[in-house]
Amino acid sequence: MAEIEALLKEERIFYPPQEGKDQAFISSKYQYEQIYEYSLRDPDGFWSERAKELITWFKYWERTCYWDFHKPEIRFFEGGKLNASYNCLDRHLANPETKNKAAIIWQGEPDKDVRVLTYQMLHDEVCRFANILKSLGVKKGDRVAIYMPMMPEAVAAMLACARIGAIHSVVFGGFSAEALKSRILDAGAKILITADGTYRGGRKIPLLPNAETAVAECDCIEKYIVINRFGEPIQLSDPKRGLLYEELIKNPDFAKFCPCEEMDAEDVLFILYTSGSTGKPKGIFHTTGGYMVYVAHTTQWVFDLKPEDIFWCTADIGWITGHSYGVYGPLALGGTVFMYEGVPTYPNPGRWWELVDRYKVTIFYTAPTVIRALMREGEEWPAKYDLSTLRILGTVGEPINPEAWIWYHKNIGKGRIPVVDTWWQTETGGHLISPLPYAIPQKPGSATLPLPGIEPVILRADGTPADVNEGGHLCLKRAWPGMARGVWGDPQKFKEIYFSRFPGYYLTGDGARVDEDGYFWIMGRLDDVINVSGHRIGTMELESAFVAHPAVAEAAVVGMPHDIKGEAIYAYIVLKEGYQPSEELRKELVQHIRKEIGPVATPDVIQFTSGLPKTRSGKIMRRILRKIAAGVYDDLGDTSTLADPSVVDEIIQGRKALFGK
Repeated sequence: MAEIEALLKEERIFYPPQEGKDQAFISSKYQYEQIYEYSLRDPDGFWSERAKELITWFKYWERTCYWDFHKPEIRFFEGGKLNASYNCLDRHLANPETKNKAAIIWQGEPDKDVRVLTYQMLHDEVCRFANILKSLGVKKGDRVAIYMPMMPEAVAAMLACARIGAIHSVVFGGFSAEALKSRILDAGAKILITADGTYRGGRKIPLLPNAETAVAECDCIEKYIVINRFGEPIQLSDPKRGLLYEELIKNPDFAKFCPCEEMDAEDVLFILYTSGSTGKPKGIFHTTGGYMVYVAHTTQWVFDLKPEDIFWCTADIGWITGHSYGVYGPLALGGTVFMYEGVPTYPNPGRWWELVDRYKVTIFYTAPTVIRALMREGEEWPAKYDLSTLRILGTVGEPINPEAWIWYHKNIGKGRIPVVDTWWQTETGGHLISPLPYAIPQKPGSATLPLPGIEPVILRADGTPADVNEGGHLCLKRAWPGMARGVWGDPQKFKEIYFSRFPGYYLTGDGARVDEDGYFWIMGRLDDVINVSGHRIGTMELESAFVAHPAVAEAAVVGMPHDIKGEAIYAYIVLKEGYQPSEELRKELVQHIRKEIGPVATPDVIQFTSGLPKTRSGKIMRRILRKIAAGVYDDLGDTSTLADPSVVDEIIQGRKALFGK
């Protein structure tokens, strides 16, 4: 503890400059400052140079940058032509060294399940998948839903869609049939690609039943393709619409080369659904040119990716982190991606460190939640393995507390390598605030400085700039290529959520402060979104699901501080007349939420109450519920506007009864 206190007091972690072949792309704070100044002074010149350096274009653009946050309109590389699949695969085949190097190293949870796909092999797999989709009538602009475990076919499916100009919408494999159905219907997906299941924590987790339940209620799905993960016979509930991948690939015509569709820079590449402050998840969509430039740009500079690197991003491909830094970013640069199917603690808490040792991973990118969980297992687990190949560590998904940062730095990085604490969102496409390794002195717990081209500001509620170390709304003053272009099917919602509160700015929904050195400290969500283990879950979506249960009259959901997850889900439930609180009903509601949304949304606490703290106008005072959930009973702020203040006392007593204090 004394060591942690000393490091926290010192605040900065410095790294020696690298030399020779290991020289970082940006290796000093002076270089960073010069490039940052140039990027703001001449965004056209800066982004044009990066786009030409990082991406292969069939045709260059007519205009580099345009944005107007008042409309809002964002466009980059207008008139430019390219293809994401071509940039991740075809262009690497011209170089024999890249053609035959590993694109994906895949380790299944069962130790015997290992596959290595070279760039040529992955290219062949993607062409096969693309030809299958074309044979099913999929064409440019059609939507394809992907509901898959962490396996190479999931990557191939994404790149196959990109190859033919179809728009993929990946749905996290941990979501329920209901959650999958709502996303399929919103996107209007024509095809679903899924698998029979996956391995997780030593168990077989089926996916096909959820997929077929969803498809049964989605008339837009013309066919669904099932990939065999378990190696056992698969029975389809709908043989007219269902197709087995292992049968489809027997057709020799599908093995032929599939040409790439020429895409405009502003053509949509994918839709990804993210929870918000409204009940319905919103389909954030990204476009081909800007997104590809931005993920390649940030992968190169933030992770200092080199040809010889083995890059392990532990995020599932169902999230934006898996898209940007598990697929598109590293493959665009010709890197090697390591994929793992299982959990970090099975068959023991040393599993991930054993894999780093076995596969000689050089860049490791994970969430603070995982780090905190593995901290609890003790230092002896990482100490068992040789982690000397690691040269960059990263964190993502939520702010990392300084103690976890230091444990990660000391026990995984052995005190010798940088930790890039990256701040970004589904909507941003890639990192916005992050240290550049070997260039930016780091402070444990701070995301440090904005990347070149990014101009963040902290605003008070009235729109005026916040002072040094004063918390406020984190906003962005200018656009960047990887920025989302809209909410699928609802342009008005895009404007309302991100651009209406502070006209002329992009509102992130996160709180932050800037210290005296200009370093950014992210303070977490300011809207009604709970960040559980790096997964953003909208409280309205949870409340809507609770109220759908026949016993529930009202529900209010808030986040509760949690040592491992960051935030846990705390639900206050008012029952309908005729229903009584019971442990059986509590368990039934937990299962109801798991069915409606998925295991990731499992509530940690359900507290039954006769009422909720509401103003006279009927608005629930969530700040009171958040404080009570956190065990704060005295400093509840102004309660004079409550219609029935006695409800607060009841809720406090109920919380004390649940926790025994």
